Amino acid sequence: MKCLTISAIALSMLGFASGGAQAQTKLFFYGDLERGNQPGIPPACVLSNQFKHLEKVVWRLRIHDQTGQELNDKGLKSLTVQLPDGQKFDARFGGHPPREPTDYLWAAAWIVPKEYPTGTFAYKVIATDLEGNTHSWEPFKVKSSQLTILDGEIEIKK
Repeated sequence: MKCLTISAIALSMLGFASGGAQAQTKLFFYGDLERGNQPGIPPACVLSNQFKHLEKVVWRLRIHDQTGQELNDKGLKSLTVQLPDGQKFDARFGGHPPREPTDYLWAAAWIVPKEYPTGTFAYKVIATDLEGNTHSWEPFKVKSSQLTILDGEIEIKK
C-alpha cells in the first residue's frame, strides 16, 4: 500500500497549467512531497504525503515551458505553494541536497504548526513567469494525492 501511495504522490504532481486567456505559454509542473530534514528525526528526504504536527513538509518542483526547457530562477519570476487557508510558501531554486548538490530544483518547506487542523488538504502551486502571467496547478482531487496532516506530533530528539 505504501508503494502505491508514493507512486500516486509522485505522479500526481505531473501536469500542466496555463495562465489566463492572454497568456500564450503553457507550463508543465513536475514534483513531489517529502519529509524534510530535521535534527533527531530520521529519515529525511523520504516521499510522503502524510505528516504529523511539527514535521517538515517539503515540496520539490520542476517547471518546464512548452518547448521542454526547464525554468530556473532566471526563467520564472516566482514559484509559490499555497494552502487552502491562504498561507503561502515561496519556493527557491537551488542545489539539492544543499551541501553537495546532485540535482537542481525548486523547493518550498513548511513545518506543520502544533495547532494546525488534521485532515486532507488541497494545495496549489503558482508560477509567475517573467511577463507577470500566473500559471497554477493542483494535485488530483484524490485523498492519496493530497497533503494529509495526521493527529499527534513528532518528538524532536536533540
